[in-house]
Amino acid sequence: MHLPLTTRREALAGAVAIAATSAITADQTANAASGIGGVNAIPPLAAHWNELDLAEILSRPAAYMSVSQNKSLYDPGGAQASEGHRERGSLPATIKVVNAARKAANFRSFNWIGYEVFRESYPQSDFDRVQYASWVKGLNFTPEMKKQDNELVGELRALVQPGDNEFNELALQTAFAGTQLPLELARKRIQTIVLTGIHLDWCIEGNARAARDAGYLPIVIGDACACQKPEQEAAAMQRINNFFAPVISSDRFVELLSRKA
Repeated sequence: MHLPLTTRREALAGAVAIAATSAITADQTANAASGIGGVNAIPPLAAHWNELDLAEILSRPAAYMSVSQNKSLYDPGGAQASEGHRERGSLPATIKVVNAARKAANFRSFNWIGYEVFRESYPQSDFDRVQYASWVKGLNFTPEMKKQDNELVGELRALVQPGDNEFNELALQTAFAGTQLPLELARKRIQTIVLTGIHLDWCIEGNARAARDAGYLPIVIGDACACQKPEQEAAAMQRINNFFAPVISSDRFVELLSRKA
């Protein structure tokens, strides 16, 4: 079975297996070793961002958003497990970002945003209907398996605290439509939004664009994000960095926060 390459969830074609195959894992390890994707794909800051004091921007009232960092992508048996994100570095980088943000008093809002691939109950246009169906074609998941697939991955679940927000995206590529997020950000007078998650060229880019258009200052943590394939990440980060939001590493994020500590 092969799904259209134009869908976000291309890897669902190979996701019927309970775990990622050893061949896929070997490819991902080779990509990491060869410097493709992840922290290696983060571009230099676009010239216009160098005119800003990012440490000062990160000291303003801030929100953290983790998008689509679900068991579906990280755990064996997940509908998208064949992408192999557990081996690709976004998870430890995300943990580093969350731990640093928790220590910064100006981070007022922590949001854990799921992205379900099983969307039978979602509001759907004709475009949505056929696209959503293509993501799960051939997958025989029980209701319990579907529920588990959308759960926050365990390492991040351990970082959730009382008062954090947990909800799913309901639109195709943004949490700014149909959720409580806009009201959360407005009520807490948020200015800066820090983004981690998957997929970089879909939900992360979509949310960065939406945040910019809503007047916020998004910052994308490149190594705490990932595309479906490592070789797609450099182009995605370059596009985001050039037009919508600075893209920095998790280490750079921690260093910038420390300047205003």
